[in-house]
Amino acid sequence: MTPPGTTAQADPPAPAVRLPRRRGIEFTLIVVAVLLSVYGYCDVGLARNGSVPPGAAGYGAGLGILALLAHVAVRLRAPCADPLLLPIAVLLNGLGLVLIYRLDLETPADRAAPTQLVWSTLGVGLFIAVVVLLRDHRLLQRYAYVSVVTALVLLVLPIFFPSVNGARIWIRIAGFSIQPGEFAKILLAVFFAGYLAANRAALAYTGRRICKLQLPTGRVLGPVVAIWLLSVLVLVLERDLGTSLLFFGLFVILLYVATGRTGWLAVGLLLAVFGAFAVGRLEPHVHSRVEDWLHPFASIDAGQGPNQLAQSLFAFAAGGLLGTGLGLGHSALIGFAAKSDFILATAGEELGLAGLSAIFLLYGLLVERGYRAGLALRDPFGRLLAVGLASIVALQVFVIAGGVTGLIPLTGMAMPFLAQGGSSVVTNWIIVALLIRVSDSARGQSEVGRYDGGHYDGGQLDVEAVS
Repeated sequence: MTPPGTTAQADPPAPAVRLPRRRGIEFTLIVVAVLLSVYGYCDVGLARNGSVPPGAAGYGAGLGILALLAHVAVRLRAPCADPLLLPIAVLLNGLGLVLIYRLDLETPADRAAPTQLVWSTLGVGLFIAVVVLLRDHRLLQRYAYVSVVTALVLLVLPIFFPSVNGARIWIRIAGFSIQPGEFAKILLAVFFAGYLAANRAALAYTGRRICKLQLPTGRVLGPVVAIWLLSVLVLVLERDLGTSLLFFGLFVILLYVATGRTGWLAVGLLLAVFGAFAVGRLEPHVHSRVEDWLHPFASIDAGQGPNQLAQSLFAFAAGGLLGTGLGLGHSALIGFAAKSDFILATAGEELGLAGLSAIFLLYGLLVERGYRAGLALRDPFGRLLAVGLASIVALQVFVIAGGVTGLIPLTGMAMPFLAQGGSSVVTNWIIVALLIRVSDSARGQSEVGRYDGGHYDGGQLDVEAVS
């Protein structure tokens, strides 16, 4: 109680909260990731030849230098970024190089590990460029419509080139190949985030209620139907089931995040099932993949030997709980796709269920940190962009893991960071760079707020959500 005649003193302002930046933790985790990758590389050589591979030191130095350069870029340009994103990417990329090198030993005339290391170097270079040059993720919103036009051009280009293994998703010129759809997925994520951030109020308006399900009105179904038709068109012209599922799934997820309406999920699932069923029945290449999924051992019964899916299932079964050990499996019997579509079978056979679970946990943690960064942001575009980029990784892991384990039909996509594929590894490094930029903004904005009972001025923000 203030005595009479005295002036009440105002409470001092709440102190600004400075969250720990944790760049030291990031550096330590990067060192661990590099050491684990080098250990795996040496383990393959010891298992196969009884000696450490002669290129082990060079491999470790190369991976370590790339990781260090990326860390320095984050430390200087994104000091508040999530400390787990970069180490996870380094470990997955390093493990992918180990698995590809292990499979190269079975195919001396077709070595892919050196090329994959070159693509990884390019990916890290673009990672550094994004982190250094893109100072604010909100600048991307200005180029939403430019992004979608560019993405559509990239998707159409492979139609004019010869098919590879039944699908038209590659551009091959003078021995150089690129998969434009890998870059299109990032551009589409930027467009979807920008479009939905600007129109989320209209999209949230709902129509009839059937039972407990709230459905959208007919007037706002246009964007969903357009994207659905686009995904089906890509599937028909390019015979690429994975890309179609990825694009359509990405849009439906962002619709749900932007509006919070379960009706969008229901409509999206119905359209996806209808489109997949129709094309699976009418398109021969997709139909053959569905038949292989339904009857994986039919070729064995016919006396033609196991197909790729059957060999993949045998590899998982042979791995058991702890695996046969790096370099001691037989997943190379899968054939030409062992280093790309089916590289997860090698991990399952030689690392076992324990190692495979650890890999899935790494992917799950990468996706979770992306979602966490998005939810901590105040601007709708950044929130949707982070969720979209993380969902790209989640959808890819699901459709690839589901395909090689027989859960869903094979899609022909590349496992992020693990599988052979230059376009894939480059775009995944760009995705990690954008997530780092978003997480830096999310954690950085909380430093300028003022802590008051668990909230920041300018909007509620949970302290733990950005730590």
